[in-house]
Amino acid sequence: MSAVNDTTFNHVVFFLTGIKGQEDVYLWISIPFCLVYVISIIGNAFILFIIKADPQLHEPMYIFLSMLAITDLGLSIATLPTILGIYLFNAKEISLNACIAQVYFIAALQCTESAVLLLMSFDRFIAISNPLRYASILPLPRIAKMGLLCALRGMSVIFPFPFLLKRFQYCGANVLSHSYCRNEDIMKLSCSDIRSSSIYGLFIKILTMGLDSLLIFLSYVMILKTVLSIASQAECLRALNTCVSHLCAVLLFYIPEIGLSILHRFGTGSSPLLQILLSYVALLVPPLMNPIVYSVKSKELRARIIRMFTR
Repeated sequence: MSAVNDTTFNHVVFFLTGIKGQEDVYLWISIPFCLVYVISIIGNAFILFIIKADPQLHEPMYIFLSMLAITDLGLSIATLPTILGIYLFNAKEISLNACIAQVYFIAALQCTESAVLLLMSFDRFIAISNPLRYASILPLPRIAKMGLLCALRGMSVIFPFPFLLKRFQYCGANVLSHSYCRNEDIMKLSCSDIRSSSIYGLFIKILTMGLDSLLIFLSYVMILKTVLSIASQAECLRALNTCVSHLCAVLLFYIPEIGLSILHRFGTGSSPLLQILLSYVALLVPPLMNPIVYSVKSKELRARIIRMFTR
């Protein structure tokens, strides 16, 4: 398979890859992907609608949850065209500019979601350690500024990636190993020296997701320390129960993404199928499961959902 490759004008065409060896059943494979996207988009949009419509849910915890739902919606929309394009229409070609744009939006949204999860862990710590001053420590204007800083951080640290990828020269078949564009995947196809870009990408990963995950871990250490000082066992369990949803969201987001980054950088002999499946888990499972987990575990949110449907 060859590609149109004009290095002078950077007119490069990449070829996306689905699940190799299963081309005959792509239409059947598209059915679960379609269901995942429908549930993810409707679920996160529904969470946003309920929080916006009910003034009693205009509390820090639910405002942070709405930020998480917005980033999950963005991730679903950013990956939907290429993934469903392959399995529904066998549309594998993607231009360099479109691929770089997808890399930027996916990376920026993931960086933003990592920061939002960090803010949510800070919110849980304040709610448990200082419940009487909870609302005064996290007023809505301050929460809005924190959310804006998360979005600006995500956009700014990822901003150099499009320019770094654009200046590379690409040769060979230009076949990507996933059904969407990843920064590491594109750099492997470059004929240029990618050491500086690879180091920058690793530095940004450590500075954002690595640092965020460390701070989330420290916040949970402080939460456990606070909870263990509570005399009543029932109150201790009630306080820990408020963190279950956020802890599930953290594990669903970080474990697949960290595993995929390790496989891309150091797992040269790993199975391609494992990388593909892990990439789908990293991008599709958090937007799918976050609204389900929060709807099940949050008593107030669950009551609003039941009231809306019974009405």
